[in-house]
Amino acid sequence: MENPQDRPPEDDVHTKGADIYDEDGAIRASFLAHIGAAIADRDTLTLKQDVGALHQSEVGDLIEALLPEQRQALVELMGSDFDFTALTEVDDAIRMDIVDAMPNEQIAQAVQELDSDDAVYILEDLDEEDQEEILAQLPFTERIRLRRSLDYPEESAGRRMQTEFVAVPPFWTVGQTIDYMREDKNLPESFSQIFVIDPTFRLLGAVDLDRILRTQRGVKIEEVMHETRHAIPATMDQEEAAQIFEQYDLLSAAVVDENERLVGVLTIDDVVDVIQEEAEEDLMRLGGVGDEELSDKVLTTSRSRVPWLMVNLVMAFLAASVIGLFDATIQEIVALAILMPIVAGMGGNAGSQTMTVTVRALATKDIDIYNASRIIRREIGVGLLNGAIFATLIAIVAGFWFSSPDIGGIIAVAMVVNMLTAALAGILIPLLLDRFGADPAVASAVFVTTITDVVGFFTFLGLATWWFGLL
Repeated sequence: MENPQDRPPEDDVHTKGADIYDEDGAIRASFLAHIGAAIADRDTLTLKQDVGALHQSEVGDLIEALLPEQRQALVELMGSDFDFTALTEVDDAIRMDIVDAMPNEQIAQAVQELDSDDAVYILEDLDEEDQEEILAQLPFTERIRLRRSLDYPEESAGRRMQTEFVAVPPFWTVGQTIDYMREDKNLPESFSQIFVIDPTFRLLGAVDLDRILRTQRGVKIEEVMHETRHAIPATMDQEEAAQIFEQYDLLSAAVVDENERLVGVLTIDDVVDVIQEEAEEDLMRLGGVGDEELSDKVLTTSRSRVPWLMVNLVMAFLAASVIGLFDATIQEIVALAILMPIVAGMGGNAGSQTMTVTVRALATKDIDIYNASRIIRREIGVGLLNGAIFATLIAIVAGFWFSSPDIGGIIAVAMVVNMLTAALAGILIPLLLDRFGADPAVASAVFVTTITDVVGFFTFLGLATWWFGLL
C-alpha cells in the first residue's frame, strides 16, 4: 500500500475547475495518480473531497481515464456522494460495466436523485427485466414518468425530454404563478419557460420567465402567453428536433403527445448532446465503423467493422477483375501498372470529398428537391475543372517520366473522365440511397470508391489498349 507521504503535492492535485486537465485537455497524470492512490487506500474522505468537488463532465472524464477495476471501486467508495449524472458523460460500454456491477436497489436509489432525462439515459440500455425491477422501487409518479419516456422510440424527442416542467392554467395571474414557483419544492431546479395548459393538459401556450418578471402581478397569464409554434412531437427523431432548435434559436421547447398534451420539455443542453452525437455518428458511418466506442473490447470492435470490410472486399474483387481484362496490355507496357494507382486514388479522394459534403447536407436538410439539380451541376463543374487541372499536371509528369507523350495523353484523358465520374458518384449515390430509405452515411463510401476504381481502371487501361493497338 502506498505511503500517503509519497503522493503528489497538493498543488499538483488541486481539483478546482479546469486545473485537473493538462494543456492537451487530458486528465493530469498527477491528479490521476492521486485518485488512484486514494482508491487503493480506500481513502473515502479524499475521494469525496476531491472528486465530489468536480463537475459531472469532469467526473466522467476521470472515470474514463481510470483503469477498469478502479471505476467500480470509485463509485462504491463514494457511496451517496457519487453524482450519477456523471455516467451520462462516459462511453456506453463503460457506463454499462459500472451499472451492471451495481445491485438494482442501488440504481433505483440513484435515479431518484436524477433529472428524468438523465435517469432515462441510464435505464434505457438495461435489460427489460432489470428496468422493471428498478422502476417498481420508485415512487408512483416518478415511475409513470420514466416508463412513459422509455416507451418512446430510441433517439426520439420523447426519450430525450425532461418530464419535470412548470405548467399553469391560463386564468392564473402573474402573482399566483410567481408564488407557485417560490413555494412548490417539487419544481425543476432550472427552467426558462412556463407552459400554459388546459384541464386535460393540452398545450395552449408558453410564457418566458423574463416576461413574467416584467409584468404586474394582477395580469392574467393568458394575456402575456404566446403560442408555442415549435412544439415538438414526442415521436419526432431527435436529429429533427435539434434542427428546429438550431433554426429558431430555442433554449427549450415543449414536447407533446399525439393528442397535443404536454408530456415534457426538451432543453438546449440535451440538444447540444444530440448534435454532437449525430455528427459523430455520421462521421463514424462514413468510415463504415458503426456505433462503436473507444472503450469497446477487441471482439466487439472487430464485429462492428467486419460487415462493411467484407462488402469492400467483394467490391475490390470487382475492381481487380477489370484490371484482369487488360493483363496483356499491362505486361507489355509496365508504365500502366505504375500509373494506375494515381488515377484510382485521385478519383477516390475526389469522390469522398463530394460524398462527405452531400451526406452532411442530407443530414442537415440543406439539400432537397429544389436545389439538388443546381448542386449536381456545380459538382459536375468542379469535377471537370479539377480533372483538367490535375490531368495537365499528370500528363506533363508522366510524359517526361516515361519519355512518352502518348502515356501522358492517355492518363490525362482518364483523369478527366474519372474526376467527373467521382463528382457524379459522390453526389448521386448518397441522394439515391436516401431516396430509397437507406442510410447514405453507412453505404455511400464503399459504392463511391468502387465506381471510381472501376471507371478509372477501365478508362485508363481501355484507352491504352485501344491507342497502342492502333500504332
